[in-house]
Amino acid sequence: MDPKSQRVKLNDGHFIPALGFGTGAPSEVPKSEAVEVTKFAIEAGFRHIDSAHAYQNEEQVGQAIRSKIADGTVKREDIFYTSKVWSTSLRPELVRPALEKSLKNLQLDYVDLYIIHQPVALVPGETLFPTDENGRPMFDSVDLCRTWEALEKCKDAGLTKSIGVSNFNHKQLEKILNKPGLKYKPVCNQVECHPYLNQSKLLEFCKSHDIVLVAYGALGAQRTLQWVNPNLPFLLEDPVLSAIAKKHKQTPALVALRYQIQRGVVVLAKSYNKKRIKENIQVFDFELTLEDMKAIDGLNSNIRYYDFQQAVDHPEYPYSEEY
Repeated sequence: MDPKSQRVKLNDGHFIPALGFGTGAPSEVPKSEAVEVTKFAIEAGFRHIDSAHAYQNEEQVGQAIRSKIADGTVKREDIFYTSKVWSTSLRPELVRPALEKSLKNLQLDYVDLYIIHQPVALVPGETLFPTDENGRPMFDSVDLCRTWEALEKCKDAGLTKSIGVSNFNHKQLEKILNKPGLKYKPVCNQVECHPYLNQSKLLEFCKSHDIVLVAYGALGAQRTLQWVNPNLPFLLEDPVLSAIAKKHKQTPALVALRYQIQRGVVVLAKSYNKKRIKENIQVFDFELTLEDMKAIDGLNSNIRYYDFQQAVDHPEYPYSEEY
């Protein structure tokens, strides 16, 4: 099946491709490589590109997108590009300047989706992770409803087509949904989601409010990442996933991606390996049975690879809630 035609309708009428290319890379990957792999991903058929100010690669990703427009591979409207407002810019007056800075780096006129990267606010400044002299994070206190209003204004100004959130729990979503004078609902909540953390309760909550769940970390996490707990089991070596993969003559990674697509979850595939980028687009070439889906559901064990432990004392730390 043509991956470009598999799209999910957002609550504001726009469409998001069901499979996205995640550009966030470990710090050891040189920035220049982002240009190369993003161009390759577009050539392979990816039309949904996910990045963020915090990934510090928007210049490179923008360059890749523009070069694929220039050579006629795609038009701007074929590409669905997501950026995120980082924690140091959650004060309402800093939101639009942050988006304008991303657009300047990208050299694009608009993004398709602009989302709050995570609900924990950090003190404003150039540093992504400001810390005090004891190495503790320097938190900021921001009313996320006011941040949301600033995002609504960005949509009205045409700087972004859609607006959403990331790493919010259901109570934080509820706060925005119940806000007096709400103009636009979040179109999505982008969260860590994979067979070991299948987010079924959050998914049900989001679906009931016509909010799309977007999955990051859908293949678990690489063992090398410094902020990932190295003692956690490696998802792609799971025997259940491996057996299902073998049965379908697919890889465990493709089974993990396909699982999300069949649950109505938009899924990001992050890889800087060309062979795997090409392989990930094949997620539309097979189908899991109901039994397969049930077996994968059974793997849920609430293992969170990206738990942002440093922020556990912040009042908006999202993972103290069950979902």
